[in-house]
Amino acid sequence: MLKIENLVKSFNGTIAVDRISFEVRKGEIFGFLGPNGAGKTTTINMISGLLKPDAGAIHLDGRDMLSGGPALRKNLGVVPQDVALYEELNAVENLRFWGGLYGLKGAPLRRRIDELLEATGLADRAKERVSGYSGGMKRRLNMAAGMVHKPKLLLLDEPTVGIDPQARNHMLGLVRVFAKQGTTILYTTHYLDEAESLCGRLAIIDHGRILASGTQDAIKRIVGENRLVRVTGRFSGIAAERLQKKIKSLTVVSAAENEAVFSLPVAQGTGRFLEALIAGGLEIENVGIKEPSLDSVFIKLTGRELRD
Repeated sequence: MLKIENLVKSFNGTIAVDRISFEVRKGEIFGFLGPNGAGKTTTINMISGLLKPDAGAIHLDGRDMLSGGPALRKNLGVVPQDVALYEELNAVENLRFWGGLYGLKGAPLRRRIDELLEATGLADRAKERVSGYSGGMKRRLNMAAGMVHKPKLLLLDEPTVGIDPQARNHMLGLVRVFAKQGTTILYTTHYLDEAESLCGRLAIIDHGRILASGTQDAIKRIVGENRLVRVTGRFSGIAAERLQKKIKSLTVVSAAENEAVFSLPVAQGTGRFLEALIAGGLEIENVGIKEPSLDSVFIKLTGRELRD
């Protein structure tokens, strides 16, 4: 459905997206996981035509998006991170406006608006001004606006930012509903639980580069059958690195002043490891253990946790 090849974008000499490539298959929810500032929104803006890439290719259904123009982009639905609604209008008026931009009118548009208001749970508030909506309601209407023309590919850019847990669960349910109806979805997020619950395949991006991509199981195999152990206290990075010589199955992921991350086989207990820490002269204040997960993959690839 969507194929990205060696996409590059920089701003004033700073590279925001650095030769990334990935593919979104028809009918799937593909996750684009990374912290704020990783390059997710810049990528979405290039796919939607708001930004021109410095290099690379974007194909939708085998057609070049960069030369296809507005006609090809009509197959896209975009739900931006910032809510794109007219707050002085009500829900029906907003959806009528966005539908009209895609050439919809008359009875087909009215039916589509009714379908979306029902799906989003906004039917009973349809005639109220959006300015009186809660954050979660605005997010749901924002998604409806992106779906009004029944796009082949829906681009969701951090659609649950800033809303409460209940509203967030409602939004995730909507994503699943639209996917079941046949919409292909590119879902960007910095929430690990969202990526794990929604996406069969995903790409992890940080500092403009894709660090890993594929199915969740394939990505987790990067860590292997290992758990990550984060240790904080009073010690030097050199002292932490020396432990690797004492425990051959141990791998030092990162070692700095007073903090280190180790990779330890699941089959090996942590008792001997903790004994080695103490014997090595490390003053330990806290030990945290992470089982193999997307979070542990990110730590292994970057040496730190996924940050907001």
